[in-house]
Amino acid sequence: MEPLLEEHEEQRFKRVGSLREPDLDSTSSSLSSILSAEDSRSTTSSGDISGTSGSSGEILTAEAVVPRLLEPAPACEELTVTVAAKQKCVGRNNKGVTWGFTSVIGRRREMEDAIAVIPAFMSRTCDHVGGCTAPGSKTSAEISPIHFFGVYDGHGGSQVAKFCAERMHGVIAEEWDHEMVESSGWQRRWEVAFSSSFERADDEVRTAAVAPEMVGSTAVVVVLSGCQIITSNCGDSRAVLCRGTETIPLTVDQKPDRQDELMRIEREGGRVINWNGARVFGVLAMSRAIGDRYLRPWIIPVPEVTFMTRTDEDECLILASDGLWDVMTNEEAGEVARRLLRRRRRSLMADGISPAQAVADNLTEIAIARNSSDNISIIVVDLKPKRKRQPRQ
Repeated sequence: MEPLLEEHEEQRFKRVGSLREPDLDSTSSSLSSILSAEDSRSTTSSGDISGTSGSSGEILTAEAVVPRLLEPAPACEELTVTVAAKQKCVGRNNKGVTWGFTSVIGRRREMEDAIAVIPAFMSRTCDHVGGCTAPGSKTSAEISPIHFFGVYDGHGGSQVAKFCAERMHGVIAEEWDHEMVESSGWQRRWEVAFSSSFERADDEVRTAAVAPEMVGSTAVVVVLSGCQIITSNCGDSRAVLCRGTETIPLTVDQKPDRQDELMRIEREGGRVINWNGARVFGVLAMSRAIGDRYLRPWIIPVPEVTFMTRTDEDECLILASDGLWDVMTNEEAGEVARRLLRRRRRSLMADGISPAQAVADNLTEIAIARNSSDNISIIVVDLKPKRKRQPRQ
């Protein structure tokens, strides 16, 4: 059926294209050779998200306060030095982020992925968003933009993925605004908002007859405030955080052979069959998704939600469909991102491509060179504050 938004509206959220397929004889080239190659960009998009940043996390910095001695201390008594812990919020430094993405058809005959990048999809005070441990700080009461990033990997067709890219962020904003009775805290509020949003989107797919019952989509979304990274995942798309030298998984793939998922499926009378990988009844290679009504109750639209407080060591976020993760590990993708981000941040690049966009492009090239057989959609969010850089003389 026709998309719910007009074509020009779709372009606000995602761009889909295709990269020229590289010479397959070169697929064994190493990551270092790809990183050193000249960047070639064609089917990508990047942006700059900036504004007053939120502050809903904490950094506790101990500062020694040495009391002024009005009289010499008695020789026989112990001198006590008071150490006061000053609360500081990491959000004070997060004055904006930049992003870049690619979404390519790869070696598939049909493009079933969709992505959404919605700057400032919500605006709230950071202590209202939750997670703020410096509520008395100046920035805690400032209204701050909260950004939304989503990757949706469709199967059986593209309809559900497109629907989620157009609708999911709006549903989440609406559900978060619903006041909770007997709220048990800010994290619980987000968990309920995500859970009800995914279920509501799934219901809308059915009631609006968006797609046949055999069509579905994964959904991995990140809500980013000045100091919180909140991730909600349903399916086997994935989000990781590059922090310092670490690559931290923010999601765990919901595969049918994951022990807890296997037990849930079999408890409901379902079966997991190994047919080109573990699949629910030999059909679907994931255990949770939006849509796929014909496989209820074994396939469910219930997300897993994680929370991560931002730090000054954070480099970037990577959200991607399994077209990337089928051929790259978290650590490999993180290493590519760190090396390229740091190299491009050190100097102004004449091509005008942001560091985040350069990472998304390079990861796509690597996935294609490694013979990824799926659509490939990648969002990279540069978490370092944007600084003015002077060109080298």
